[in-house]
Amino acid sequence: MVSCTSISDAYPVEAQLLKTFVAVARLGSFSAAAIELGYTQAAISQQIAALESDLKVPLLNRRPVTPTEAGARLLEHAEPILLRLDAARADVTRMTRPPSAALIVSATPLAAGTSPLPLALSALRRRMPRLDVTVGTGTRAQVLTAVARGDLDLGLTDGLAARGDPLPEFASLTAVGISQVGVAVVLARDHPLAGRASLRLTDLADARWIEAPGVAAPLSEIRRLAGVEGFRPAFRYDGSDTLSLIGLAAAGHGLVLLPETALTVTGISAVPVTTPRVVHRVELVHGTLRAGSPAADLADLLAPRG
Repeated sequence: MVSCTSISDAYPVEAQLLKTFVAVARLGSFSAAAIELGYTQAAISQQIAALESDLKVPLLNRRPVTPTEAGARLLEHAEPILLRLDAARADVTRMTRPPSAALIVSATPLAAGTSPLPLALSALRRRMPRLDVTVGTGTRAQVLTAVARGDLDLGLTDGLAARGDPLPEFASLTAVGISQVGVAVVLARDHPLAGRASLRLTDLADARWIEAPGVAAPLSEIRRLAGVEGFRPAFRYDGSDTLSLIGLAAAGHGLVLLPETALTVTGISAVPVTTPRVVHRVELVHGTLRAGSPAADLADLLAPRG
């Protein structure tokens, strides 16, 4: 006779307990998590206690509510696990639901402004004049998460990469490269390097930089691609408007690295970066697409030809 371990014994940590733990850790409050999840505070406390009992280790400090060392490690695993569960549910729904008369797309600001999305949408609406289209913008993490969870039909993301390399995307998503262009540094016109024909990133490691997480690549990403330390922020921009960011850099508040195709503003100083061979890459990301759906047609229109 073969003895098999039951699923409940093999996987004692239930998804709902993980979801509750993530909510409490993110909000730093049992009561706030109870409101968000629709439980009583007592039920939230019981779920956290059950999870700690399963793992036999405290996961949250109570006053203030913060993850313990073990809790922080669990959080690193829990968020991707929950996202994969949401992505699996969304993928099955995409395959089985009837064709929609609506299309929801979101893009990072630079992907929206430097990709063929507007022209592709025009072509799609000529094919489907009654189609209801909604286009939004968000950060890279927001777009990827929303596509994985099925809140978006398609997403466009951008980032820096070595020439020919893809961007790191969620394993549950399909990613297709849409464009790949050179990058340039925006400097004040009186900056000592403004007259150069080209620049190496390593020459700029000790310069003043603008951290603009809603638009430009994180400075940590630039640091990694350059292979040197430095690239410290002297100014922070929390908006999502590319022109405002360019204006701040041109006024001397710090340097910013942008795709050459985004630098159409006259009167600014922008110098191409030639070493290392870094490019700005835009990718289309999506889950399963039903043939003949608006999302599948738009993906086809955005796919590079040749």
